[in-house]
Amino acid sequence: MNEAKPYRVLLYYKFVAVPDAEQFAAEHLAYCKELNVKGRILIADEGINGTLSGTVEQTEQYIEHMHANPLFADMVFKIDDVDQHAFKKIFVRYKKELVTLRYDKPLDPNTLSGTRLSPKEFHEYLQREDVIVLDGRSDYEYDLGHFRNAIRPDLETFKEFPEWLRENMAAFKDKPILTYCTGGIRCEKLTGVMMSEGFNDVYQLDGGIVTYGKDEEVQGKLFDGKCYVFDERTSVVINQTDEAVVVGKCHHCSEPADTYINCADDSCHLQHIVCTDCQETKHGYCSTACEEHVVGVK
Repeated sequence: MNEAKPYRVLLYYKFVAVPDAEQFAAEHLAYCKELNVKGRILIADEGINGTLSGTVEQTEQYIEHMHANPLFADMVFKIDDVDQHAFKKIFVRYKKELVTLRYDKPLDPNTLSGTRLSPKEFHEYLQREDVIVLDGRSDYEYDLGHFRNAIRPDLETFKEFPEWLRENMAAFKDKPILTYCTGGIRCEKLTGVMMSEGFNDVYQLDGGIVTYGKDEEVQGKLFDGKCYVFDERTSVVINQTDEAVVVGKCHHCSEPADTYINCADDSCHLQHIVCTDCQETKHGYCSTACEEHVVGVK
């Protein structure tokens, strides 16, 4: 029997109008500090998007606190059991958008968003020959792990998506298109953009990759590599079967690898995939120049 882990990571979001969101953000920061949870929470006029870690008791209390608020009474929490905190600090900030898009048309995911598919439905759609699969994340996330045969978006930030869609996806406007992201929030916005841009048959993975990986029936099938996450863990396993394969490539030697590290040169800090051998021989640096820079400073 596996021993219960003492900490949890919560991942959650909800698009809902938040009155006086800036004040709510300040009050929520004070509450999180009092509860002693750690993480990163964004609050906007359009809702909340957060991921935090704490003990089982702390996270249970946090969930109860949020569900007691009528705005978030039905908010879904994705829960991972972990051995320790996944964050070093707590950040609660007000932003104009939960996901920075700066789209030139108003978008409300509660009224304009792609059809939601459960993990089982998404898995079934993945096996159809007529569907297009689009990764709704950034390029570096795709490089670590993705659904089989998914299109890799050649972009670094989410706000680049509208232009990228116009330049690269116009030929697929009448095709069924599956979208997915880590927890679901980006695809709520992405599918809205796509529908505004004239895509006629758009779907999204409900709950994102992390929910897909926890489904007992699907078990993460057809997801290759690992899923990038925005906390100290950096990545999590999704495919729970023996079909899982490594898709990442070492920054130095191009051998299969699935570990992301930051360059040991603090003035660079480039996040890159590295294999076990190169992590040792390159001493954690992304390049010889970075290693020479640090040695020179010392």
